[in-house]
Amino acid sequence: MGLRLPEAISACLFDLDGVLTKTAVLHAAAWKQAFDELLTGLSQTTGEAFVPFDPVKDYDDYVDGRPRLDGTRTFLRARNVQLPEGTPEDPPGSHTLYGVANRKNELVLAMMKTRGVEVYPGSRRFVDEARRLSMSTAVVSSSANAIAVLEAAGLEGLFDALVDGIVAKDAHLAGKPAPDTYLEAARRLDVVPQAAAVFEDALAGVEAGRAGGFGLVVGVDRVGQREELAAHGADVVVADLAELVEP
Repeated sequence: MGLRLPEAISACLFDLDGVLTKTAVLHAAAWKQAFDELLTGLSQTTGEAFVPFDPVKDYDDYVDGRPRLDGTRTFLRARNVQLPEGTPEDPPGSHTLYGVANRKNELVLAMMKTRGVEVYPGSRRFVDEARRLSMSTAVVSSSANAIAVLEAAGLEGLFDALVDGIVAKDAHLAGKPAPDTYLEAARRLDVVPQAAAVFEDALAGVEAGRAGGFGLVVGVDRVGQREELAAHGADVVVADLAELVEP
């Protein structure tokens, strides 16, 4: 066996939701419910037509791969909705950016608890083979729930480093599409970016990999956006990481 990667690559940096775990659909559903609750209320107040959140296009364009607060801000800006930022302690559902973001988090945690967290079998094969080959591995996620997701998925202990939303906040790292979190993961693995491969299903994440000058950026197409992933900077696009595992 082996991996279909350039010889110069010695480290693999994985996004979590949508690359390793089947949680992207839960995130999209949680975002839709949180945003639609807000937009419905605003429509009733202003009399303007209610236009629901699109869990495919709006999710891909505005929130996927971004830190929760950034995703909230980016989508609402696109809809010309202005809310005060608020504070992290705002109750879920409050009409502040933090209130909407906290509502989304409340919803996705409940969905994970009731539905569980599945792992893509091809991704597990890839990670296992990378570790067999003594490659360094890291998870780079904008989620503040990454540790809980890894534990629920049975993936804890398989990665040498984790840079998640909590690490990013504490270290004042800009979120994707900025490359900061991926560069921090490479630093923690003690590898230069040119020796690391980035694996991303989000357009913002692919942009981050390209902006960081990484040796390989792999787009993982789970929802039929192969052309968009390539346009945003993926060197190669696969439907599943199993395609990169030699038989």
